[in-house]
Amino acid sequence: MMDFATVLPATRGEEDEDGALLPPQPRTVRETGLELQLIVELAAKAIYVAGRTHLPILATRLRLSINVLREALDFMVAEQLAEVAWRGDADIDVQYQLTGAGKQRAAGWLERAPYQGPAPVPLEAWRAMAARQSAQLAAPSAEDVEAVFGEAGLEPAVRNLIGAAMHAGRSMLLYGPPGSGKSTLARKLGRLLQGTVLVPHAVAVGQEIVQLYDPALHLPPALPPGAAGRQPLERRSTDTRWVLCQRPVVQLGAELDESMLELRHDVYSGCYQAPPHCKAAHGLFIIDDLGRQRMSAPALLNRLTQPLDAGQDQLSLQGGHKFSMPFGAMLVFATNLAPQALLDGSALRRLGYKIHVGALSEASYRTLFRQQCRAAGVALDDAGLRYLIEELHRASGQPLLASYPREILGRIADFAGYAGQAPRLTVAALDQAWSSMFAACASAAAPCLAEDEAEQALLRARAP
Repeated sequence: MMDFATVLPATRGEEDEDGALLPPQPRTVRETGLELQLIVELAAKAIYVAGRTHLPILATRLRLSINVLREALDFMVAEQLAEVAWRGDADIDVQYQLTGAGKQRAAGWLERAPYQGPAPVPLEAWRAMAARQSAQLAAPSAEDVEAVFGEAGLEPAVRNLIGAAMHAGRSMLLYGPPGSGKSTLARKLGRLLQGTVLVPHAVAVGQEIVQLYDPALHLPPALPPGAAGRQPLERRSTDTRWVLCQRPVVQLGAELDESMLELRHDVYSGCYQAPPHCKAAHGLFIIDDLGRQRMSAPALLNRLTQPLDAGQDQLSLQGGHKFSMPFGAMLVFATNLAPQALLDGSALRRLGYKIHVGALSEASYRTLFRQQCRAAGVALDDAGLRYLIEELHRASGQPLLASYPREILGRIADFAGYAGQAPRLTVAALDQAWSSMFAACASAAAPCLAEDEAEQALLRARAP
């Protein structure tokens, strides 16, 4: 087996505009790090499904170079599994088809392993790439945090805690009342992730294939200002089994259970799906609504923090074979529940930063409301904003939570649209939006506590 630390030297690759190293295109089967048999099977299955196939099209489907495929196809022709169906004037202008024996073999390979996607990279190559990228990624600065959160109405103390946690790459627990904006804040942390990363389409673990790339999570790099219409970076000389993407943000909530953190074998595609925390490599892995999962908060914390400390997670294939997959995401937990009710002191110490996200100051609330007015296209009326704070919030006891401005303005727009009018920040519109947001309580002078009581009842029910 070749040393994959030598497959990705800086002198042989190319760099994108963010400095991310793009591995060189393999020129031989040996340079792919894969067994010839695996490439032959992938090629045979692709031709079996598509019929007579043009060589460049096969190269695009498998993300392998023409030279690598020629080596595999020459072997298939020699073994009478494939034959040249048509040849043009150019060297690459050639079409292949399977022989009768090749179709039989391909049908058997499809039945055993239906996977027909891009060729994988070896697990060792992914480990080497993950380690190198972890060492190269930049941490956000105070200026970056200010640029992202400066106009979000976030209290300065909270901004400083978030900035320190992100700069150090440590886990954090966001806690506070419902509506304080924890989930939105957690997602917005992704804007502090700098640079781009390379993610393989799939990884070869022995004879099995684990799919890692997810187009819903691994988004293409954002174009820099003024780059509209610019041609993408030329990838013909680089290994296109790797995808250049933004650093991922993966978010799960109450639906998370223990099985979701393990490999999942997909019978239809014939391969394994990497668990979400492994897909979040070099990005954020957000667990929202901590304490509402089907596994306890301490068990979830143990399941994630131990492999995170090691930089890799132990996963198991069907049959029991274990292997380690890189795991280098930043953990962010968010909860409406009291941290001490979820975790004991020892568990809380394992979380890097505990950050309370509560009610905003009046100045911050005003700033956020003005910003949301601009975003919603509603003209700001200072008298209306004063009425909202002094008469509605203060009289009812409802705290100045970060989720309220967007919700109030959204309801004003709903009612105005229904009436065929432009949304306006009037006392009547504010009263109408306000009354539609809150369930009637025994006393109008105190906030409704039903949701908080339900949360506490849930904790008591889960207590041993």
